Amino acid sequence: MNISHQPPDASLLDFLSQTMIFQDLPIEQLTEVANLAIDRSYTKGEIIFHQGDPGIGFFVVRSGRVKVYKLSGDGKEQILHVFAGGDHFAEVPALDGQCFPATAAAIEKSKVLFFPRQSFLQLLEQQPTLAINLLKSFARHLRLFSHLVDNLALREVPARLASYLLNLSEAAGNVETVELDLPKGQLAARLGTVPETLSRVFAKLKRDGLIEMDGSKVKLLDFDRLHQLTNE
Repeated sequence: MNISHQPPDASLLDFLSQTMIFQDLPIEQLTEVANLAIDRSYTKGEIIFHQGDPGIGFFVVRSGRVKVYKLSGDGKEQILHVFAGGDHFAEVPALDGQCFPATAAAIEKSKVLFFPRQSFLQLLEQQPTLAINLLKSFARHLRLFSHLVDNLALREVPARLASYLLNLSEAAGNVETVELDLPKGQLAARLGTVPETLSRVFAKLKRDGLIEMDGSKVKLLDFDRLHQLTNE
């Protein structure tokens, strides 16, 4: 990991202004936020923090992707969420001072901005707009985790995969062909299963005429049946 701390430039201010947590801040307040940010770079697979580490701050992804996950006693990985450019994570432990409840690692070469806890809390007391944005982000993350719980507790693996593919399509503008944003091993961990099971489910969806596959590209052939599958 490489760390550097430089005065904010126009590109940093522009980036921060487009993130959910810092949008709509006046330039003076945005500059104060930027002055707190510490650049950190991570290589693929590098750990950003471990579950149980002190919650000394939170992070905003500037480029690349970061996974937040838990490990079971037998070493099985469950990905809780994948964060990409503009996303922020670990705000809760940064606010309540508790330990990080999960582990975070770079899925690929990534750059993140680190905001130290104490400095950010002082700034938060002075900026009500920032506090409101933080509440909005908490609500968004709560919805994401509610969706994750629904997937793992109420849906079988085929329904989880169908939901994932449909979400990829919707995020890209309801396109017919989507590209998997994770290797299949990582995708299996995100969907709460193992790679072997995931491969069998992909094969079944293909046999049933719901999808076609070409490497990491998946063509959705029957949106109605995929939606139906998510509700079974």
